[in-house]
Amino acid sequence: MTLTYSDLGWSPFFQSQQDADAELTAYRISAVHRDKLTGLSPDGEIQLLPDRLTGEFAVGDWVLANDAHQVCERLERQTELSRRAAGTDARVQLIAANVDVLFITTSCNADFNLARMERYLTLAHQSGCYPVVVLTKADICDDAAAYRAQAESLATSLTVLTLDAKSADDVSQLLAWVKPSQTAALVGSSGVGKTTLTNGLTGSTDAVRDVREVDSKGRHTTTARYLRRMVNGGWLIDTPGMRALRIIDADEAVEEVFSDLTEVAQSCRFSDCAHSGEPGCAVKAALKAGTLEQARVDRWQKLQRDEERNTENLEQSRRRDKGFGKMIKSMKRDHKGRKGY
Repeated sequence: MTLTYSDLGWSPFFQSQQDADAELTAYRISAVHRDKLTGLSPDGEIQLLPDRLTGEFAVGDWVLANDAHQVCERLERQTELSRRAAGTDARVQLIAANVDVLFITTSCNADFNLARMERYLTLAHQSGCYPVVVLTKADICDDAAAYRAQAESLATSLTVLTLDAKSADDVSQLLAWVKPSQTAALVGSSGVGKTTLTNGLTGSTDAVRDVREVDSKGRHTTTARYLRRMVNGGWLIDTPGMRALRIIDADEAVEEVFSDLTEVAQSCRFSDCAHSGEPGCAVKAALKAGTLEQARVDRWQKLQRDEERNTENLEQSRRRDKGFGKMIKSMKRDHKGRKGY
């Protein structure tokens, strides 16, 4: 079947950016490799040569390339999913681009973790994606409704689905949230059933791996990100399991996810109240009255601290790189000056 640009997710937002370079061809990035990109257009799939490091591209990006298949420009993104790289690395790691719906996937077992879900919800709010929490393995859980109630308590009107990833009828619940030409991304830990969901949503037959019963953890099945066409005409980006989600530059998104707490905090006597014993603290008063849960307040404060630390470290890295660049330029100027002399 021949796809149109509209089928691929092209919109007036991207068209307005191409008008100045009408002689270039638009491609949607379906895979990012070490030294090349895979792009999709109505003419099919093709390998593209990037104009910069491939790490600066994300699956889902739109780019413009010339007749030699060399990328000349990456178009502005409507949404961007990114995190600070794992470990001690301070770089920003791109997860996906131009995503409309974020399927936050966990399972009704030991993998279920409210703090992790709140981080993914923060990621969704920061990027502008619509979040849908997907609770898998409901078919083998004694009380899936209890897990669902816990997830729903995180935000008013939060969409939470409980399902069996192997059931075609259950998977159809997800299809209803992604319209043709829209793009969804699957995020979550390894072993929660993302590959099984991907198979059901796209009609693919990727192999799945067993999960350890002792801690409900699985090994990585998906090791890279790919843009795949869904059976209803939408697009899906499956991501490798993330052991850590270190958010950056997301203070407003944290406030949105914890809007119930930030609303209470506005009544604190001091605007810089740390909610740790200051007089007139509305949060402490609400905890004492039982209208707020200590566990949720603890998660809120921890996420705030982590976000501030990650953002601060990233800024330090950016300043260090900028300073190093200036030093190199200065050395080159001095070298040229000595040669001229």
